[in-house]
Amino acid sequence: MNQFNKDIIAALSSDKDITLNEVLRRQIEVAANQFLQNELTAVLGHKPHTRIDRSKDDVNYRNGTYTRTIDTEYGEINLTIPRDRLNKFQNALFPPYVRRTDGLEEMVIKMYSKGVTTREIADMVERMYGHYYSPTTVSNITKRTEHLVEEFHERRFKYSQYVCVFLDATYIPLRRGTVEREAVNVAIGIRSDGGKEVLDYSIAPTENGAAWSELLQGLRARGIKDIQLFIADGLVGLQSAIEANYPQAKFQRCWVHAERNLLGYVRKNDRREIITDFKAIR
Repeated sequence: MNQFNKDIIAALSSDKDITLNEVLRRQIEVAANQFLQNELTAVLGHKPHTRIDRSKDDVNYRNGTYTRTIDTEYGEINLTIPRDRLNKFQNALFPPYVRRTDGLEEMVIKMYSKGVTTREIADMVERMYGHYYSPTTVSNITKRTEHLVEEFHERRFKYSQYVCVFLDATYIPLRRGTVEREAVNVAIGIRSDGGKEVLDYSIAPTENGAAWSELLQGLRARGIKDIQLFIADGLVGLQSAIEANYPQAKFQRCWVHAERNLLGYVRKNDRREIITDFKAIR
């Protein structure tokens, strides 16, 4: 067995849970905790680790955290909610005893999508916090959020090589005046040590080759020079985008997508037998 195959097998066998649903759940969890930190920073008026005079009774500052869980459309997320010394901070996003989010998933996915404008970010932050804080505080939260979004999409990657990258998409309802279902395109990188990370994702009205090409160009520009294998569906234009940006990479059609496409041409009564035969030759 050559080294390429060894790397692929090691990466894929290390963790079965690589579903797009789980990717979105993790991203929402990370973003939600960032929102909490941003909110407290705006309320206190100073960043974490800022040196302040704690001898005065009226000086407020961070004072530990507590944890809780919230249910989202993509699964349960864990929150680390910061406390303040004077116990004045009551976060606006997750009031006590609320167990489910109200539109947070849409906000996070849209806000952290490649190509979102600063105006759109400001509008979303206003919707999230405008009823709770002054315009100045909302503006401060917006600035910190814009910085985090920019940092996510412009960050240089620590690793220049990935043995495998999954390209997948899901359709979710997003509001742009009216609510329409749009494609969220996600690139998930897997290293030879089995480590996985969301490399980038973008929103497009439909899943198409042009959107994937732009996303792959961004990965290459930010330091990912070698990808050994791409796994994706058979979208027209996708293989051309891969060949243009990573010509040395191999391409594997995703079996899940292939199976779904196959079932579209088979009568219901024949599906069980066809799928059994299909899995036998995979």
